[in-house]
Amino acid sequence: MLKSIKVRDYMTRHLVTFRSDMDLFTAINRLLEHRISGAPVVDAHGHLIGLLSEGDCLRAILSGAYYDSVGGVVGDYMTTEIETISPEADIIELSQRMLHARRRRIPVIEEGHLVGQISRHDVLRAVKEFAQHDQGKSPAKA
Repeated sequence: MLKSIKVRDYMTRHLVTFRSDMDLFTAINRLLEHRISGAPVVDAHGHLIGLLSEGDCLRAILSGAYYDSVGGVVGDYMTTEIETISPEADIIELSQRMLHARRRRIPVIEEGHLVGQISRHDVLRAVKEFAQHDQGKSPAKA
Protein backbone atom coordinates (compact mmCIF):
# COMPACT_ATOMS: atom_id res chain seq x y z
CA MET A 1 0.00 0.00 0.00
CA LEU A 2 1.35 3.43 -0.95
CA LYS A 3 0.40 4.84 2.48
CA SER A 4 3.21 2.74 3.95
CA ILE A 5 5.78 4.63 1.88
CA LYS A 6 7.14 7.52 3.93
CA VAL A 7 8.64 10.80 2.76
CA ARG A 8 11.80 9.85 4.70
CA ASP A 9 12.39 6.89 2.35
CA TYR A 10 12.55 9.00 -0.82
CA MET A 11 13.53 12.54 0.17
CA THR A 12 16.80 14.05 -0.97
CA ARG A 13 19.05 14.50 2.04
CA HIS A 14 22.10 16.22 0.55
CA LEU A 15 20.72 19.52 -0.62
CA VAL A 16 22.05 22.51 -2.43
CA THR A 17 21.14 25.36 -0.09
CA PHE A 18 21.51 29.12 -0.18
CA ARG A 19 22.03 31.81 2.42
CA SER A 20 19.94 34.97 2.31
CA ASP A 21 23.03 37.16 1.87
CA MET A 22 24.32 35.18 -1.15
CA ASP A 23 24.63 37.12 -4.40
CA LEU A 24 21.65 36.36 -6.65
CA PHE A 25 23.82 35.53 -9.67
CA THR A 26 25.91 33.11 -7.60
CA ALA A 27 22.67 31.35 -6.66
CA ILE A 28 21.52 31.29 -10.29
CA ASN A 29 24.84 29.75 -11.32
CA ARG A 30 24.43 27.05 -8.65
CA LEU A 31 20.91 26.26 -9.86
CA LEU A 32 22.21 25.89 -13.40
CA GLU A 33 25.31 23.96 -12.36
CA HIS A 34 23.29 21.42 -10.35
CA ARG A 35 20.42 21.33 -12.87
CA ILE A 36 17.79 22.07 -10.24
CA SER A 37 14.83 24.43 -10.37
CA GLY A 38 15.02 25.69 -6.81
CA ALA A 39 16.59 25.24 -3.40
CA PRO A 40 16.02 26.01 0.28
CA VAL A 41 17.44 29.14 1.90
CA VAL A 42 18.78 28.54 5.42
CA ASP A 43 20.14 30.71 8.22
CA ALA A 44 23.49 30.23 9.99
CA HIS A 45 21.96 27.48 12.16
CA GLY A 46 20.52 25.51 9.24
CA HIS A 47 16.93 26.60 9.89
CA LEU A 48 14.76 27.02 6.82
CA ILE A 49 13.93 30.68 6.14
CA GLY A 50 12.89 30.60 2.49
CA LEU A 51 13.01 29.00 -0.93
CA LEU A 52 14.59 30.35 -4.10
CA SER A 53 13.16 29.06 -7.37
CA GLU A 54 13.84 29.70 -11.03
CA GLY A 55 10.64 31.74 -11.03
CA ASP A 56 11.95 33.93 -8.20
CA CYS A 57 15.16 34.46 -10.17
CA LEU A 58 13.28 35.40 -13.34
CA ARG A 59 11.14 37.90 -11.41
CA ALA A 60 14.31 39.40 -9.94
CA ILE A 61 15.94 39.76 -13.35
CA LEU A 62 12.82 41.27 -14.95
CA SER A 63 12.35 43.66 -12.05
CA GLY A 64 16.01 44.66 -12.22
CA ALA A 65 15.85 45.16 -15.98
CA TYR A 66 12.82 47.40 -15.56
CA TYR A 67 14.54 49.52 -12.92
CA ASP A 68 17.94 49.27 -14.64
CA SER A 69 19.45 47.61 -11.57
CA VAL A 70 19.92 43.86 -12.05
CA GLY A 71 21.32 41.93 -9.10
CA GLY A 72 20.99 41.83 -5.36
CA VAL A 73 20.97 39.04 -2.82
CA VAL A 74 18.87 35.90 -2.43
CA GLY A 75 17.03 37.31 0.59
CA ASP A 76 15.57 40.08 -1.55
CA TYR A 77 13.84 37.63 -3.88
CA MET A 78 13.27 34.34 -2.03
CA THR A 79 9.81 33.07 -1.18
CA THR A 80 9.24 33.17 2.57
CA GLU A 81 5.79 31.57 2.79
CA ILE A 82 6.92 27.96 2.85
CA GLU A 83 4.91 24.79 3.07
CA THR A 84 6.83 21.98 4.77
CA ILE A 85 6.22 18.32 5.51
CA SER A 86 7.32 15.78 8.10
CA PRO A 87 9.58 12.88 7.10
CA GLU A 88 6.93 10.56 8.57
CA ALA A 89 4.18 11.73 6.19
CA ASP A 90 3.08 9.18 3.62
CA ILE A 91 3.42 9.55 -0.13
CA ILE A 92 -0.35 9.84 -0.64
CA GLU A 93 -0.61 12.83 1.76
CA LEU A 94 2.41 14.40 0.08
CA SER A 95 0.98 13.91 -3.41
CA GLN A 96 -2.32 15.51 -2.40
CA ARG A 97 -0.54 18.50 -0.87
CA MET A 98 1.70 18.93 -3.93
CA LEU A 99 -1.23 18.88 -6.32
CA HIS A 100 -3.43 21.13 -4.21
CA ALA A 101 -0.70 23.74 -3.62
CA ARG A 102 0.91 23.26 -7.05
CA ARG A 103 4.33 22.64 -5.52
CA ARG A 104 7.27 21.01 -7.30
CA ARG A 105 9.18 20.42 -4.11
CA ILE A 106 8.50 20.58 -0.39
CA PRO A 107 11.16 20.96 2.31
CA VAL A 108 11.18 18.21 4.93
CA ILE A 109 11.38 19.45 8.52
CA GLU A 110 12.02 17.34 11.62
CA GLU A 111 12.12 18.88 15.08
CA GLY A 112 12.44 22.34 13.55
CA HIS A 113 15.42 21.47 11.32
CA LEU A 114 15.66 21.07 7.57
CA VAL A 115 16.48 17.38 7.00
CA GLY A 116 15.72 17.08 3.30
CA GLN A 117 13.48 17.95 0.42
CA ILE A 118 11.06 15.88 -1.59
CA SER A 119 10.10 16.61 -5.17
CA ARG A 120 7.53 15.39 -7.66
CA HIS A 121 10.35 13.39 -9.24
CA ASP A 122 11.00 11.62 -5.91
CA VAL A 123 7.29 10.77 -5.58
CA LEU A 124 7.19 9.29 -9.08
CA ARG A 125 10.28 7.23 -8.29
CA ALA A 126 8.59 5.88 -5.14
CA VAL A 127 5.43 4.94 -7.03
CA LYS A 128 7.45 3.26 -9.80
CA GLU A 129 9.46 1.21 -7.30
CA PHE A 130 6.30 0.26 -5.41
CA ALA A 131 4.57 -0.82 -8.63
CA GLN A 132 7.59 -2.89 -9.74
CA HIS A 133 7.83 -4.52 -6.30
CA ASP A 134 4.09 -5.23 -6.30
CA GLN A 135 4.26 -6.81 -9.79
CA GLY A 136 7.06 -9.10 -8.63
CA LYS A 137 4.86 -10.45 -5.81
CA SER A 138 1.79 -11.15 -7.91
CA PRO A 139 1.30 -14.71 -9.16
CA ALA A 140 2.40 -15.45 -12.70
CA LYS A 141 -0.36 -15.63 -15.29
CA ALA A 142 -0.95 -19.01 -16.84
